[in-house]
Amino acid sequence: MFYGLTNFLKKILPKRLFYRALLIVAIPVLVLQLVITIVFFDSLWIKTNKGMTRTLVNEISTFVEAYENEQSKKQELIDLFSLFLDLNIELVKDEKLKNTDTERWFSPIDRTLRRELKPKFGLKNYWFDTTSYKELIDLRIKYEKGYFKFLVPKDRVTSSSARIFALWITVPAIIMVIISLIFLKNQTRPITNLARAAERFGKGEEIDEFKPSGALEIRQAGHEFDKMRKRIERHINQRTEMLSGISHDLRTPLTRMKLQIAFIKDKDTIKKLTEDIDEMEKMLNEYLQFTSSSYVENDEMFNLSELISDVIEKYNNEKISHNLIPRIYFSGRKNLINRCLNNLIDNALKYANRVDVSLNKKKTNLFINIDDDGPGIEKKEYENVFKPFYKIDKGRADSKSSVGLGLSIASDIIKSHGGNIMLEKSKMNGLRVKIFLPV
Repeated sequence: MFYGLTNFLKKILPKRLFYRALLIVAIPVLVLQLVITIVFFDSLWIKTNKGMTRTLVNEISTFVEAYENEQSKKQELIDLFSLFLDLNIELVKDEKLKNTDTERWFSPIDRTLRRELKPKFGLKNYWFDTTSYKELIDLRIKYEKGYFKFLVPKDRVTSSSARIFALWITVPAIIMVIISLIFLKNQTRPITNLARAAERFGKGEEIDEFKPSGALEIRQAGHEFDKMRKRIERHINQRTEMLSGISHDLRTPLTRMKLQIAFIKDKDTIKKLTEDIDEMEKMLNEYLQFTSSSYVENDEMFNLSELISDVIEKYNNEKISHNLIPRIYFSGRKNLINRCLNNLIDNALKYANRVDVSLNKKKTNLFINIDDDGPGIEKKEYENVFKPFYKIDKGRADSKSSVGLGLSIASDIIKSHGGNIMLEKSKMNGLRVKIFLPV
């Protein structure tokens, strides 16, 4: 039961820190207000109103009894009570009382009046209305064949201090909540900036000099993030420079080898050596492409449907079909997405006779599927083929000219945009590359 209650609270509670902190500040204030209001309502409002209402009913009861006993000076009695007790009294003859159904059972004034009038005059011998007049209560008491009509000021049965109390307890609470909103906004802004910077860095975007701010713990987290970011960037730059340098330096001996092949007279030997050199050049090109897969490029808003369509048209290949939702816009690095699509389509065309590319949108995600009818890949190898330089011996990945970087580059590009890429069996019994990108 406790576990179910915990899960329920997790579902209904806000997810953002700002609103959670606001609840922590606001709920105690509201609970305190509620408790004070209940105590005030019980001790001051109800008891005070009860005493004032009882006094009024006793005065009316005294008047009715005095009127019944007075034989000659009844008008003087009415004038006396009206003058000194602030009661506007009128005797209405030969007219019945109205039905008491108009009383409001939820009103404190009505409940108190009903509670005091009933034992004095009986259930059907009185009627009152507290809503027809803004400042007066219309109260009627049965007398012989008619009734007495009393117009009583409402302040005779209710205390004006309740409004003042409500004002003073509400206004400070509103001011406190506004101050809390401003304070919490200033406190959560550094956390939001840090999360935004981490998200941009995770997507491979260039970040300007990050300046930590806020409370001591938040500034410390910001400084540590900045140090980590610089270490990662330094490591990536060193890796890129090393692989670029190696790939570039290897071109020089390859060029000399090409020149030396020209002096060989055996054609079979020339053919074998040329194939080996071409294979090495293709490998070097893949190395260079891998090292440049994380180069800095600013995000831009572009038509993803149009980009995929342009990539497919450049192949001019009848093997490729497509089903694209038009005018799907995406904010990202256009050239990197273009390279990713080229790598995946190239890989599919090597081993399949038919390739189908589709683009769909569901809620806040874009889905790109590349299906083919090739030999596919065993399920246990789905994760491994995304590792750099990983090759499997059979099926579609058996290529002498490949070093196993195509899928790794594609995976890096998609994940740098906050998305994911995975493999599964296609609808054509080959391989499906499934990409999703957040929008």
